[in-house]
Amino acid sequence: MTGCIVGWAHTKFGKHEGVELETLIVDAVTDALVDANVAPADVDEIYIGHFNGGFVMQDFPASLVLQAHKDLRFKPATRVENACATGSAAIHQGLNSIAAKKARIVLCVGVEKMTEISGAAIGEVLTKASYFKEEGGENGSFVDIFARITDSYFQKYGDQSDALAQIAAKNHANGAVNPLAHFQKDLGYDFCRTESDRNPLVSGHLKRSDCSPVTDGAAAVVLADTETAMGMKKAVLFRATAHVNDFLPMSKRDVTQFEGAALAWQKVYEQAKIGVDDLDVVEVHDCFTTAELLIYEAMGLAEKGDGARAIAEGWSTKEGKLPVNPSGGLKSKGHPIGATGVSMHVMAAMQARGDAGPLQIDGAEIAGVFNMGGSAVANYASILEAVR
Repeated sequence: MTGCIVGWAHTKFGKHEGVELETLIVDAVTDALVDANVAPADVDEIYIGHFNGGFVMQDFPASLVLQAHKDLRFKPATRVENACATGSAAIHQGLNSIAAKKARIVLCVGVEKMTEISGAAIGEVLTKASYFKEEGGENGSFVDIFARITDSYFQKYGDQSDALAQIAAKNHANGAVNPLAHFQKDLGYDFCRTESDRNPLVSGHLKRSDCSPVTDGAAAVVLADTETAMGMKKAVLFRATAHVNDFLPMSKRDVTQFEGAALAWQKVYEQAKIGVDDLDVVEVHDCFTTAELLIYEAMGLAEKGDGARAIAEGWSTKEGKLPVNPSGGLKSKGHPIGATGVSMHVMAAMQARGDAGPLQIDGAEIAGVFNMGGSAVANYASILEAVR
């Protein structure tokens, strides 16, 4: 690939009551440019990832980025959306511009303000990212969609409730030491495994502890072509990227397989000339604990139907052979839709450079990212390695 991440920034994820969407954008953009030591006047192009769908009244956010500095005025700015993979979609568009030599330095920001509307309204917005006439409306919410995926997997491979609770507990323990995370509390396995007033069943086999939270936040990265990046203070190279879209209707797919996700991983492995055993750390899309379980299989960490082994034997813990979501993942760090993919790339870049502080995995050099939109419909994978 021809692009590198040369700077980044990340607001704290959580409920930002009274903080406007544009404030989140401006904060992340300002800090990312400072981190990269890039003057706003030197930015060639801007991409913003923002799902919205009705979370806030303010749509058309592209030019809100310009409010970070007067020298961003008149820069080309484009809003990108691809459901929960919106943030990665924005980054990939930036890399495409660099690869096409249309830009040398690209600013990418992801943002979402989800908490201004009611819980019921949030559910309605999120189901717009499903095949609505079969999966939304009277057919349920997005948690119901993943409950159906979970039920199908359990019917095929047996009850995996222990594994789901272990994944939730792992990610909450990881998030407990992440100062940027929405939830910073180690809940423990027993809490996550046991149905209770504080951890009720939400849909099917999924409890509250299996579901990522409703979150506000923003993250930004500055991208540069490799030649430019090598003259900067830090550079994390995209060794490989892949984007694979699958059918939107779940009725046209085997939802227990995550075939689009598996193909995206296959493509980045081939491009980077590595395999799963060469990865040191990954950030993956655990919107629900079932998703992380299925991603273990899609990425080749475990065989089909045997994803539970990866968590049961500790492979995906911080001390395991492939730490998964040391940031706490979506489950603990939070899932502000448009910001999620950018956040994941920030976390992976920090790991690759050894800059992750209390989250750092010892010896991590090659980091993977997997961000998906919908029920494994829009699938984005990246392989990152620090070169400066």
